[in-house]
Amino acid sequence: MINWKTWVGLGALTFLFGVLALGNAVIASLAITILLGTLFAITGAAQLWAGFSAEAGGHRIFSLLWGLISLMIGVSFIANPVEGTLSLTMVVMAFLMASGVIRLVMSWQMRQTRFFWAMLLSGAVTVLLAGYIFANFAAVSLSLLGILLGIELLVNGAGLVGFGLFLRSHRS
Repeated sequence: MINWKTWVGLGALTFLFGVLALGNAVIASLAITILLGTLFAITGAAQLWAGFSAEAGGHRIFSLLWGLISLMIGVSFIANPVEGTLSLTMVVMAFLMASGVIRLVMSWQMRQTRFFWAMLLSGAVTVLLAGYIFANFAAVSLSLLGILLGIELLVNGAGLVGFGLFLRSHRS
């Protein structure tokens, strides 16, 4: 098992990266877009290679088509990271809206239970967040992904530090 100090160190480093991401959320957003573009390009190239290597048939055409689309998305994100960040922000906004609406519908299904209000509040806040992003798209679009990454890194870092301290206090 890894030493508790390793977990605390990883947590502190992750927390620091979260602070840095929040310190310049636009740069973090662009870095996310370029990284995602690189992953799409690698996946697309691998999918194209698999499509050319496969036996003839429907799977080959699907593999080639999907590989070409993935490669094009990847190259587009790498070549135009600002536009890619805007696209990713729209996707995040759409997912938030869909998730919130689904939770609102689920809350209505749960209206006879004690969990109704929690689900209703969760859905409403998520829909309002998506609405806020939509209403202020020009102001938040380039920094949203970096802010979300920064928050995730802060929370993850705190969790890793907590886990390391837990391990220290429960050593055998």
